[in-house]
Amino acid sequence: MTQTDPHLKLENQLCFPLYACARKVTGLYTPYFKPLGLTYTQYIVMLVLWEQDGITVGDLCRRLYLDNGTITPLLKKLEEHGFVSRSRSREDERVVTVHVTEKGWELQSKASAIPEEVGACVRLNPEEAQTLYKLLYKVIESL
Repeated sequence: MTQTDPHLKLENQLCFPLYACARKVTGLYTPYFKPLGLTYTQYIVMLVLWEQDGITVGDLCRRLYLDNGTITPLLKKLEEHGFVSRSRSREDERVVTVHVTEKGWELQSKASAIPEEVGACVRLNPEEAQTLYKLLYKVIESL
């Protein structure tokens, strides 16, 4: 039997707890999304749109650290559900703007309790949560 290089041990990988934590936390949302007909990624798209209605697809991609090939099918699905509408810019046909529909605004009120419900499942005090938030964004921005 050979010795495993310490650099290749799972317990020494920062990526693994990040991955496992992300899966567990996003999984907490599933029971809340099912009745709304949303996925986690669709939800975060809607979060951005509720903050900034009329955002371009490019800006949406930048805000969510996602590429156009990932966002476009999500937007199509959200449009099929009647939550958003998309329109091309008259000045530049390549630019697509996304707007929340009336049904999308109704969805916002249905989803308003979700952050608090999920947050109650994550056992961090407010100071720990803020520290984790800052550290995660530090990692994101360093990449």
